[in-house]
Amino acid sequence: MKLDDAAARLEALGNPTRLKIYRTLVRAGAEGMPVGRLQAKLDVAASTLSHHIKSLVIVGLVTQVREGATLVCHANYELMHDLLAYLAEECCADGVRPAAERTCVA
Repeated sequence: MKLDDAAARLEALGNPTRLKIYRTLVRAGAEGMPVGRLQAKLDVAASTLSHHIKSLVIVGLVTQVREGATLVCHANYELMHDLLAYLAEECCADGVRPAAERTCVA
C-alpha cells in the first residue's frame, strides 16, 4: 500500500461519524447493511449519512451494491486488512520489540 493511499483512508476514518459507520459495517459481516437500516441504527440524517458513506466509498473502504430498490453497503475487508498490515509491517524494525505481546502485530 502506498503512503498516500494509507493516509487518505486513515483520514476518512478520522471522522467520528465515518468511523462509527465503518465499524457498524464491519460488524454487519459479508451481507452488509442496507442504507436505511444503517441510518436507523446510527440515528443519522439521510443527507449526512450519504455524505459520509461517499467519503468511505471514494477511498475504497466501503462498497455499495443495489439490490432491487435497496442500496446495500459493505465494508471492504480485504482493504481493511491491507491497511492494518501496512500500519504494522515495520513494527519495531529499528528497535527492540516491546515486552507487551499485543503491542505489535508482526
